[in-house]
Amino acid sequence: MKKYIITSLLLAVSTFAPRICFAQVTAQDTIVIDTIYANDTKNVALFFPEPIRQGITGAENFIFTYNREKEQYFGLLQAKPGKESNLLIVNRDGSIFSYIVRYKAQLLKFNYFIPKSSSIGNERPILNDSISVVTAESNVDNRDYYYQKFSSYLLERKQRVGRIKKRTEGIVLSVENIVFDTEELYFVIQIKNNSTLDYDLNFLKLSVETRQKGKKKSLQRLYQEPIFKHNMPSKITENETVRFVYVLPKFSLSNDRRAIFELHEKDGERNIELKISHSYINNPN
Repeated sequence: MKKYIITSLLLAVSTFAPRICFAQVTAQDTIVIDTIYANDTKNVALFFPEPIRQGITGAENFIFTYNREKEQYFGLLQAKPGKESNLLIVNRDGSIFSYIVRYKAQLLKFNYFIPKSSSIGNERPILNDSISVVTAESNVDNRDYYYQKFSSYLLERKQRVGRIKKRTEGIVLSVENIVFDTEELYFVIQIKNNSTLDYDLNFLKLSVETRQKGKKKSLQRLYQEPIFKHNMPSKITENETVRFVYVLPKFSLSNDRRAIFELHEKDGERNIELKISHSYINNPN
C-alpha cells in the first residue's frame, strides 16, 4: 500500500512538474513596462547604457530632448497636463526601451539610470557567430524599412514647423513639418486640390537657391536628390488632399540661401514654387 502511494505521488509530480516550470518561464519572459512621471517645471533625466540614437513620445504634451548632432547617454523628459502616453528609446547599438509616461505635478524622482537588462529587445535581429557576412543590399533594405516606419509615424502626428504654404488656381502646396532624425531631414508635405479638375503630378523636386553677390545679382539652384519617398502620389483628384514624406540627407543653409520646392503639373500649367527660409531648415523639429 505504501509502495502504491509513493508511486502515485511520483507520477503526479512528474505530470505537473513541466507545467510548473513552464509557468515560471512564462512569468520571467513577461515584460513589465515601467512608468516615468514628469511635469512642466522640472527636467527628468534618463541615463542609458548606450548613446541615444532616437527618442519618440506618443503625444505632444510630452517632450523628450536629446542631442541629435552628437549622440549622448542621457535625455530630458518634460510633460504638460494631459493623458498618459508612451516613450520609445533606441540606443546606438539598436537596444529598444519602452516606458509609459504620465504627468504629475509633484515629482519624487528626477533621475533614472536605465540598466541594459531593462531593454525590451533590439531593432536588429541578433545573428549567430557563424553568420558574419551582411550584404550591402540587406543594409539598404533595413534602412528603407526604417524610413518607411518613421515616415508613417510622422504622418500620424499633428506637429507643425510653421506656416509654409503656396497656392495657385485651386492647388495648395504646403510643408507641414520638417524633422531631423539621425542623419536625415524628413519633409512632411501636403497637396490639396480645391479645383474641379484632377491634378496629374509631373514632378516635385527640392532645390537650394543661392543668391550671388555683386553688381550683377543672379540666382543659382542646386537640386537635392531625395533618398526616400513615402506615399508619393501621381494624381490628386478634385477635392482630394494627400500627405506624404520626402527624406533627404541632412543639410543646413546660410543666410543667403533658401530651399525651394517646385511642383509641376503633367500636361498642365498649374505649377507652384514654394520657398522655404533657411531658418526652417536649420531649426527642424
